[in-house]
Amino acid sequence: MTQSGAPLPMIAALVAIVVEFVVSIAIILGIWTRPLAVVLALYSLATAYIGHPYWSMEGIDRYANMINFYKNFSIIGGFMLLYLTGPGKYSIDARLGLVRAPPLRSQAH
Repeated sequence: MTQSGAPLPMIAALVAIVVEFVVSIAIILGIWTRPLAVVLALYSLATAYIGHPYWSMEGIDRYANMINFYKNFSIIGGFMLLYLTGPGKYSIDARLGLVRAPPLRSQAH
């Protein structure tokens, strides 16, 4: 974390462990899916800016970090889609009744 330029490296490492492990497991199980999708999207945004500052690099390093920077934005898009669609019917959120059923589609005649 020190080499990446993260502020407060010890705390940043703890945050990374919690977010990348605990929050990811919760998303897989479907626990608090929508709020945790936002947390992971914000975390991906922070790691893009801290971990891949391609604008301050030259040559092949710039190119490689630019790819990873925009990869993080693709991941953010996936988390926002998860936020919009919510957890599936087999999630813990669904079993606890925390998920609203999708609206029924009317058939056009």
